[in-house]
Amino acid sequence: MARRCAISGKGPMVGYNVSHAKNRTKRRFLPNIRTIRVMTEDGSTMKLKISAKELRTLKKHS
Repeated sequence: MARRCAISGKGPMVGYNVSHAKNRTKRRFLPNIRTIRVMTEDGSTMKLKISAKELRTLKKHS
């Protein structure tokens, strides 16, 4: 399953876990993806995977 936002295109980022001794191991930062239902103009619904930030933006502008 692709963790990518349908609106902004936001996806996983990479970085490091850093221990107290400064040992570094690779890790992934996954975006906060939510699945929502959106009503289209013809009355049908479709599911979108969008990030939580884009969900807040949609609610703000509607």
